[in-house]
Amino acid sequence: MSDGKTMTIADIMTKSVVSVDSTMNVNEAAKMMEDAKVGAIIVMENNTPVGIVTDRDFSAKIVAHAYPITTPVKQIMSSPMFSVGSDDSVRSAADLMHERGIRKLPVIDNDVVVGIITASDIVNLLAVSTEDDIRDIYFHSVVKIFTNYSPYN
Repeated sequence: MSDGKTMTIADIMTKSVVSVDSTMNVNEAAKMMEDAKVGAIIVMENNTPVGIVTDRDFSAKIVAHAYPITTPVKQIMSSPMFSVGSDDSVRSAADLMHERGIRKLPVIDNDVVVGIITASDIVNLLAVSTEDDIRDIYFHSVVKIFTNYSPYN
């Protein structure tokens, strides 16, 4: 592993990812997620990732709209799907999650899903970061926030 400024997503991503065909129904998808103990699945069409379904989608979309359990995952998936590459920095993933209000990002290299990174992965990384890394993250965040209020932009 490298230091906090140059650490890449490949350093902390989960390599085991569950993917399903877009025609699979939400009941089967939920069972797969439970069996694999994961909070997200990648939705595929013709071996290409087209969306993501998270555990939150089940409550926010299926239950709230009373969709039947035979509803295809394509109907509830989040799409377009935001993603990152394995060589991207952890900071870029954290920034994207913050900007888009998302907690899980597929990691895609050359149109192939190679992993997933979650907000929990980033929090776990923070728990073992050095004081210098935390200070760097803090100042990076402050700069991003106050850039919007700068009279020079």
